[in-house]
Parts: sequence; structure tokens; C-alpha cells
Amino acid sequence: MDVSLAVRGLRKAYGDVVAVDGIDLEVRAGECFGLLGPNGAGKTTTIEICEGLLEPDAGSVEVLGLRWARNGAELRQRLGVQLQETQLSEKLTVEEVLRLFRSFYRRGPSVAQVIGMVQLEEKRKARVGQLSGGQKQRLAMACALVGEPDLLFLDEPTTGLDPQARRQLWDLIEHFKTAGRTIILTTHYMEEAERLCDRVAIMDHGRVLALGSPQQLIASVGGEHIVEFAISGHESGDGAADAALLSAIPGVHSHRSDAGLHQLSVRELHIAVPRIFAELTRQGLHLSEFRTHSATLEDVFMRLTGRNLRDE
Repeated sequence: MDVSLAVRGLRKAYGDVVAVDGIDLEVRAGECFGLLGPNGAGKTTTIEICEGLLEPDAGSVEVLGLRWARNGAELRQRLGVQLQETQLSEKLTVEEVLRLFRSFYRRGPSVAQVIGMVQLEEKRKARVGQLSGGQKQRLAMACALVGEPDLLFLDEPTTGLDPQARRQLWDLIEHFKTAGRTIILTTHYMEEAERLCDRVAIMDHGRVLALGSPQQLIASVGGEHIVEFAISGHESGDGAADAALLSAIPGVHSHRSDAGLHQLSVRELHIAVPRIFAELTRQGLHLSEFRTHSATLEDVFMRLTGRNLRDE
């Protein structure tokens, strides 16, 4: 299978702060590959090295079989890049911005085609400063697509957008994906990674903690569902639950507790929940909270790190 991106032993530090700590990645042609992790995990540094914007301290990067040191001009013609923040001249119109970006590439769709692709026809003559946040992100996406790239880098493209604008960008990404092109996406939204990505690398503190399809990673939690509850009191007054007894309940795969919130991963919810209630009653415990949800990439990250994806 063709490889669009090969990263070996990549490292980047800023003084004493190690942003990327010796990671290895391989992205297959035609897949949407996600880098998932909280702010400060090293996602943006990794992607900026791959985009040729930063020099690594160590390691190697091959993009579309080429190296930035030898093939920079060719790579710039074949890549599309949407940065975490895109600053465009607010005095230019949408059409003027895209005409400028289109002039940088030897090939690609017409300006009118790209405007239609990102659904900005009604804003063709509008100045950038008059656009909403979602419209500006769609314009930034259009700038990334105007050269008909073989590989598209998207660095947290939906951060700060409302749910409707986020889903509009998801539709654009899925449209590009169906054309068989390769996408590398960084995000800290687990639902975004689950919906868009064929494979995901979960990052934290500059390292890859887990790699696989969203389904494979979620299955690694050990249960299809997550049961969460908090205890309001105990007959002895200490409010403690016996973790060993909870873990021993048939159907419970694992148990963890954080700041008074118990979390159990279970396989068959309808069987496990009555048994959990029975055990809590036997221990004389009273619930202040109880909820369930299907296991997600957020649960995978919490299991690996002990904290949430959006914790700073």
C-alpha cells in the first residue's frame, strides 16, 4: 500500500520543553488520519514539521515520497494546508483571495468551482472582514483546496466554531475524502475524529500513546459501554465504595475512580447495571449521580492518561 507520509524518530524541543518526543507515524494514501490529543500534546508541532514550516531537531519526514530539503518546490504544489489560525487581508473579497491563492499553483479547479465547493457563492463579493467565523473557516479550506492537493493538512479546522459551522466543514472534509485524497487532521474533538478518521494516533506530551482505527481504540477500553456514578453517602459515613468488589461484578471489565466519580467499563449494559445496583445496595451506598454512555475515544484517552482530552 502506498504511503503518503512517513515519520521516523521525530523530535522537537523548545529549550527544556520537549514538544515532540521521538514519534513514528505512517499515513497510507487515501486515508483520513487523525492526530488526537489535548492542547499542548504536540499535534501542531508535528504537523508543522510535516508541512515544512519547522525544522525537526532529529528524525526524518517523507511526504509523498519526497523530502523538504530536496523537493520543497514540488511538495508545495502538491499539498494543501489549513493552519490552526488563518490570517487573511480583511479588505479583500472572497473571490480576490481565492484568485490570489489559485495563482500559486500550476493546476487546480477554477475560482468559481472552489467557491461553489465551499458554498460561499452568496459571499463571492463580500470582504473577508464581513464573514462569520464559520465562513472564514470555509474560505481557509478553499485556499487549501484550490491547488487540487494530493495531501491535505488540516490543523484543528473546527476549533471555536458553532455546531452547525463545524458540521458544514465536516461535510467538506468528507467530500474531499470520497475523492480518494489523503487527509491529515489534528483535533481535540473526539467526535470529530470518530466521524472523519480511518485511523487515529492519540498523542500526549509529544508521544503517541495509541494508534489504530477509532473502533479498535474504543474496543481496547474493554467494554462497549461506560457506567459512571457518584456516591452520596455510606452507612459508616465515609462514602467509600469497595473497588475490588465492583471490579468483580460479572460483566464489568474495569473500574477507576477520580475525584469521587466511579467509572466502570462494561460489555452488556442491561445485565451489568442491575448487578451494579445490587452491589451498591449491598454495600449500603446511595447514589448522587448515575449515567451511562457508549465508549468513545475520550474514554480511551482517559484510560491512558487519567485525564480528559480537553484538560489543559
